Amino acid sequence: MNRLVRVTVIALVTAGVMIAPAPILAQTYPAKPVRIVVPFPPGGNSDVTARLLGQKLDELWGQRFIVENRPGANTIIGADVAAHAPPDGYTLLLTLAETVTMNQYLYKKLPYDPFKDLAPITMIGRSTTVVAVDAKTGPKTLRELVDRARANPGKLTFGAATQTSQLAGEMLKSLAGVDILYVPYKGAAPTIQAMLANEVTFIIDGLAGTLPHVRTGAFRILATTGNRLASMPELQTIAEAAGLPPFDVSTWQGVFAPGGTPPAIVEKLRAGIERIVNAPEVKGKLQDNGLSVAVSATADAFAAFIRRDAEQRAKIIREAGISAQ
Repeated sequence: MNRLVRVTVIALVTAGVMIAPAPILAQTYPAKPVRIVVPFPPGGNSDVTARLLGQKLDELWGQRFIVENRPGANTIIGADVAAHAPPDGYTLLLTLAETVTMNQYLYKKLPYDPFKDLAPITMIGRSTTVVAVDAKTGPKTLRELVDRARANPGKLTFGAATQTSQLAGEMLKSLAGVDILYVPYKGAAPTIQAMLANEVTFIIDGLAGTLPHVRTGAFRILATTGNRLASMPELQTIAEAAGLPPFDVSTWQGVFAPGGTPPAIVEKLRAGIERIVNAPEVKGKLQDNGLSVAVSATADAFAAFIRRDAEQRAKIIREAGISAQ
């Protein structure tokens, strides 16, 4: 064999060695424990989903999926941890839409690029968010809440843990022409506690967290931030309940890997998650947690959806007059 042929063969073999590992790694994945980063405190909707998903992935593949809570800075801390982890499938991020569709418009500088540093795997489902008040002292309708705000400018407060919930509140303020103070919280559990302690006038939070307190008589739900719910058809949207122009500000949960994670591993995770969340037992638990299951057909389809959703949210942010921090 002459030198040119030998070099060519070596180059082809080397290329084969470099290309082959990704599918092989996917076949043996996971070969060690996987961490699921959740950028919220324990007890919230995303945390509950992550722990249920981790348990079922463990049962499916025989490896531990460990939830790691990294709350703070509107999910930026947890997202940064996941974005800069090795792209090998052993660090995942389970988060809400805000992480990849809003933070880039609400902050002048992020430590991660939501479109480059995170690889979309799949949506898990759409989350229902509602406006809730104290059942004893709060207004009976959203229109009454708006009237109180108009009569007491700057004196009413609302608590929220996510940018989507904040955005819903800001849209309510803008369209109703009222001045209400926003009080941020680090997660769903602290937001619920704030309402229980009457630290705020009302909260905008997930249905799953508020519903148990509605059943005990502590909370009253006034409206939903998205579309009407089949399970609660009498519950109006914010726009309907307050007599405002229609708008839809809702959120969703999704799973991501660090950017550059091999597509074969991403697809194995997506298919595994789809199998798990469509099982009747798991789907029922997710619905009880306020989530309407909606798994992406492919990772590429999820990525395309995220870009469209980000464009729509950017428009709402501009209309609400929210500037980057």
